[in-house]
Amino acid sequence: MNTQPYPTDLSDSQWDYIKDLVPLAKEGGRPRSLDMRQIVNAILYLVVGGIQWRMLPKDYPKWKSVYHYFRTWRNDGIWQRIHETLRAAVRRRAGRHKHPTAGCLDSQSVKTTAIPGIRGYDKGKQVNGRKRHVLVDTLGLLMAVAVTAASVQDCHGARLLLSRLSGACKKLRLIWVDGAYRGHLLEWVAERYHFRLQVVLRSDDQKGFVVLPRRWVVERTLAWLNHCRRLSKDYEGSPSTSEAMIYIAMIRIMVRRLAPV
Repeated sequence: MNTQPYPTDLSDSQWDYIKDLVPLAKEGGRPRSLDMRQIVNAILYLVVGGIQWRMLPKDYPKWKSVYHYFRTWRNDGIWQRIHETLRAAVRRRAGRHKHPTAGCLDSQSVKTTAIPGIRGYDKGKQVNGRKRHVLVDTLGLLMAVAVTAASVQDCHGARLLLSRLSGACKKLRLIWVDGAYRGHLLEWVAERYHFRLQVVLRSDDQKGFVVLPRRWVVERTLAWLNHCRRLSKDYEGSPSTSEAMIYIAMIRIMVRRLAPV
């Protein structure tokens, strides 16, 4: 019997990394009847395939049940918890400490759709939509994300993102950024945190496309996110849902690294 009818479905070895991180059923009430592996598979299918909730294949549980678990785990911070556990495992396998000491910060402006929600116009990139502020470690693994209107300046989005750093970032000492983060943000960070921002600028003598030291890592992570069609634009009604989708995309990347098959 084929237990993986779709390419996005988790293999047995991949599910082994996630199954113990899935919350147990609440005590009292009816026993849980749905297969949590199928719930996770359905959400991965949606994120990678870029479909609507109502268009989930019949092989998966009903879309309302799948969405219920997605929303509940989003509100309870489960997706972020699973993500941080897998990131620590990937870093250990790469011979790194589970807590990063350095990272890279950048943003990406993406268009939104007709779905109501927060949005704005990024005049610099000429994008009407939302902006993803992401902090990654030196392996390109996500450390924190904040989604805002595209009109929010990078320095203001960085303040929001840095205020969300969890205990997994307690050893962070250095963050590389581009020129958009210069100015008062450098002083603001120095006064409040143990790490510092280091600006990496492009030389005025360079022409055309140039791979900049350190900054290319976060650019690569943003490109990884675009492999998921649900993230090609921002289709979500709320920024918190957009952030959860990004965590799920990174969960898929990391679990495939830990268990390729």
